[in-house]
Amino acid sequence: MRFTPGRVVVHRHFQRDRLAWVRVMRVVSDDDRGLLLWIAPGSPTRSLRADDGRTLRSMPFAEWITRRPVLAAGNWEGPGILKLIRPGAAHSVWWFWDDAGAFAGWYVNLEEPAVRWDDGDLAGLDIVDQDLDICVEPNRSWLWKDEHELTERLRFPDHYWVRDADAVWAEGRRVIPDIEAGLFPFDGTWCDFEPQPAWLTPPALPAGWDRARAYPDVRIPGMSEN
Repeated sequence: MRFTPGRVVVHRHFQRDRLAWVRVMRVVSDDDRGLLLWIAPGSPTRSLRADDGRTLRSMPFAEWITRRPVLAAGNWEGPGILKLIRPGAAHSVWWFWDDAGAFAGWYVNLEEPAVRWDDGDLAGLDIVDQDLDICVEPNRSWLWKDEHELTERLRFPDHYWVRDADAVWAEGRRVIPDIEAGLFPFDGTWCDFEPQPAWLTPPALPAGWDRARAYPDVRIPGMSEN
C-alpha cells in the first residue's frame, strides 16, 4: 500500500507484542525511493516508562525486565526530523537539524522491515527497533552508536526482542559503503527540507494508536509473535 502525501500516520515500535513507543508523523512522499515521514516539534508521543519515571535507557536491562512500565504521554522535543523507510530494508535513515535550522547529519536506525497497515480512519507502520545505530556527520564521517545496549540485552534472550544480532550488524555494514560514497540517501537529498506551512501539529494521538501490532504477511525466518 502507498500513503498519500500530507496524511497523518502513527509510527510505532514494538518489543515483541508490547508497544514501546508511538509517534505521530506526516507523510511527505511515498514512492519507489521509500516512505518519507516528518515529525514536527511538539508532536504527541507515548513511550514506555517505569513507575518512577525512568526510561529503558536510564537503568540496566536486568532491572527493566523486573518492572511493569506504562506508556507515558509526552511530546517530541527538539527540532523536527525526517525519516526515510526504504522498501524492504532492515533500517531507516533520519535527517537531523540543529536549533538554528542547519542540517546536522543523518542517523541510520537499524530495525526490522516496517509493516504498514491502514484501517481507513487511521494508518501507520510498525517496526521493531534493534538498538544498534550509525551516526553520520554532514561530511559523511560515521560511528556506531549503542553497541553496549545491544550487547547487554542479548544476555537476556527470554526478554529481548532482537533475535539475530549478526544480522543487525550485517545490515549496518551494508549501509556504510553508501555513506562513504555519498550515495542516496546520503547525497544531499532533502538536506534543505522544509515542512509545508499547512501541516499543523496534531494536538493528541489519534484514536486507534494502540491497536494490535501488524505483522508481515510473510513471516521473517526465526521471528515469533511472542
